[in-house]
Amino acid sequence: MPELPEVETVCRGLRQRALGRWITGVEILHSGVVLGATEDFTRWICGRKVSRVKRKGKVLAVELESPNGQSTHFLMMRLGMTGQITVRRRSERLEAHTHVRLLLDDGEEEIRFRDARRFGRLRVSTREELDAILAALGPDAQEMRGTEFLQAARGRRGAVKSWLLNQRVVSGLGNIYADESLYAARIHPLAQPGRLSRRTLQRLYLTVKKVLKRAIELQGTSFRDYVDIEGHAGRYRRWLNVYGRTGKPCRRCQGLIRRIIVSGRSSHYCPRCQKRPRYITLEIHPEDSGPPSRTGMRV
Repeated sequence: MPELPEVETVCRGLRQRALGRWITGVEILHSGVVLGATEDFTRWICGRKVSRVKRKGKVLAVELESPNGQSTHFLMMRLGMTGQITVRRRSERLEAHTHVRLLLDDGEEEIRFRDARRFGRLRVSTREELDAILAALGPDAQEMRGTEFLQAARGRRGAVKSWLLNQRVVSGLGNIYADESLYAARIHPLAQPGRLSRRTLQRLYLTVKKVLKRAIELQGTSFRDYVDIEGHAGRYRRWLNVYGRTGKPCRRCQGLIRRIIVSGRSSHYCPRCQKRPRYITLEIHPEDSGPPSRTGMRV
């Protein structure tokens, strides 16, 4: 699923290719990806200028200005698991699973939204509606201050991996970059945030920033579906240390990477580099023998 680096890459691409341009036509090929009435969607997008493109967490918002400059709406885009946003020449072959086309002012190019599994969504909202949606998210992982990060961890007894994935706590992180950040910070995914030392939490905070920065520089991670605005794959995959590397040697200590389930999600880690803590939360641990531990139980 596209995470912060992938959405940020698309955001920057739209700024380069669509900012200041007018949307002169809308074609909806599959209404299921559009929230709300398709007639309203088309009416509030067609004939408007892309005046700003911004992002918070995994949410992308395109500000649309009316010709008289008095009315502003926002096109919200969520990529879901397999969503793609690209700028293509209108004459290019239409790929399967292309659901929405936004014609740009030169008549030659268009913004395309493609999504094989159709978990992504497009929605037109007012400024008030957008503000309410973004306010429900936690601080953006790229912009979050260290004091906010430390405060959010206070008293938390769930798994640190689940905590990082909670979009109301930290917005933008998903499975890939949470695993990579925990590995780089040498923290076991089942550790409890509230029991980590201030120094360890500070290390995790700085590591999250570093991992995200590098992933953005390399235009994100591609396995199958994600592409940037030009249709190119992200280049961060070769830098992955644990995610998707179950059974392979750790690049740091040569121990074997293992996989566990945390809150229903796969989590990858190195048992040597990320030591099992004294206290863990209740989770399924397929590769360990014996019954799972209980929350807060000493092990």
